[in-house]
Amino acid sequence: MADKLHNFFHDNDFDIHEPHSGHLIRFQRKLQTPKKRTFTSWKWMSIAASVILVLGFYLGNIQNKKTQYGLAGISPKMAEAETFFVSTIKQELKEVEKHRNIETETLIEDALDKFEDLEDKFKTFSKELLKNENKRYIIQRMINNYQQRLDILGELLTQLEYQKNPTKFEIKYDEII
Repeated sequence: MADKLHNFFHDNDFDIHEPHSGHLIRFQRKLQTPKKRTFTSWKWMSIAASVILVLGFYLGNIQNKKTQYGLAGISPKMAEAETFFVSTIKQELKEVEKHRNIETETLIEDALDKFEDLEDKFKTFSKELLKNENKRYIIQRMINNYQQRLDILGELLTQLEYQKNPTKFEIKYDEII
């Protein structure tokens, strides 16, 4: 143990020299000077935090009202139906994009133009839903709109598959019962 301690002091170079002249006076002067207090105004910070919090709630409420335009704002069952239609449409659109090439471009664009027209009609139905008393009729029209969009995408996918592989769709006489 003594060897380790001796080696420690031998290996390390400790400062054993005298400090510069006037060191003690400078040190005592620093001890005697009063400390400057940095004062943070918590009052202003709390007011700013409150304003940000209120603004956040306000903007969140506005955003929530904007998302209530569709069927989801009616009831949980309608929200479930809308989620089903939206997810199915997104899935079908991804499938259509897989088939996109130079030969299929016009076919896809024509179908997507019809699709966009139906989306525009859906937006008008959504606005009418907030204003109109006859909600049941408008809800039925919105659901039909979703179904029409799915039909357009289904027909488009069938046409794309046929264009890709026409022999797959040939009906053989011996397959008919």
